[in-house]
Amino acid sequence: MINKVTLVGHLGGDPDIRTLENGTPVGRFSVATNENYKDKDGNWQSQTEWHNVVVWRDLAERAKILKKGSTVYVEGKISYRKYTDKEGVEKNLTDIVAATFRLLDKREGGSNGYESRIPNSEPAVMPSNRGAEAVDARSMPVDAPPATEGDDLPF
Repeated sequence: MINKVTLVGHLGGDPDIRTLENGTPVGRFSVATNENYKDKDGNWQSQTEWHNVVVWRDLAERAKILKKGSTVYVEGKISYRKYTDKEGVEKNLTDIVAATFRLLDKREGGSNGYESRIPNSEPAVMPSNRGAEAVDARSMPVDAPPATEGDDLPF
């Protein structure tokens, strides 16, 4: 059985990073994805879906690099949970528990991802893997810094 989600979208706000009583860091942020389609009259429509993303431990600490409006790639699993609010109403929540994320925006003050081109020389090289942050909770050691390579989608 597989429970896997891949999102590419924009952050709705800066991540909210907290530390639980037991010392475990946890972060939450929202990601907006857009779907464009033509309606029955041939007019283009855009539909936005909002996704709640949860990151744990080292991934939560590294999520501090994310900022509102940033483009991000998130991979993880769907998690459903129920709770009862203060008025006694039962609520259902759907979260994406991230296993990895990648910041897809260019770094401020950094390269735009393209090699510069000298007139009458070789054509510019296609985008490289410079300028993005990658974090994978499954394989990264606790004390390893986040990767600084990559502004392409990882597939």
